[in-house]
Amino acid sequence: MRVAEKLPASVLFCCDHNAVRSPMAEGLMKQMYGQAAYVQSAGVKNDMEVDGFSVAVCKELGIELSRHRSRSFEEMQEWGDDLSGFDLIIALSPASQRMALELTRYYHLEVEYWPILDPTGLGEGREAKLSAYRQARDQIRDRMLARFGAPVQAGN
Repeated sequence: MRVAEKLPASVLFCCDHNAVRSPMAEGLMKQMYGQAAYVQSAGVKNDMEVDGFSVAVCKELGIELSRHRSRSFEEMQEWGDDLSGFDLIIALSPASQRMALELTRYYHLEVEYWPILDPTGLGEGREAKLSAYRQARDQIRDRMLARFGAPVQAGN
């Protein structure tokens, strides 16, 4: 089974605030690969709630984000989620890549950078904003498919 070979046992997605890109990535990964991998997300800072446009564009794919609670790297460590316990950290923003590399410099841990569009300042009006968020969501999905292969079917 090729997907199992490509799929790490645990993945942490990170971005600036854990409010837009990383929650979308966490939701997509859980939907596409189910229980095949342990998936979490975090931000450099936790100063925002999950973004309503992220919730809306994920809901279009049947992914529920409205209950997501944003958290920072610092909170993760306070709650006992040690970064060294992850097989792969995927940074979705330059700031989160720097933070992940800094926090993992003493671990033998893979950190990948996926340059995903930050849709937060884009678009005038609701439809234009939704379009920008869909573009970010689809970039994440496309990178996931390229990196991890076809989604795992239910029951696999």
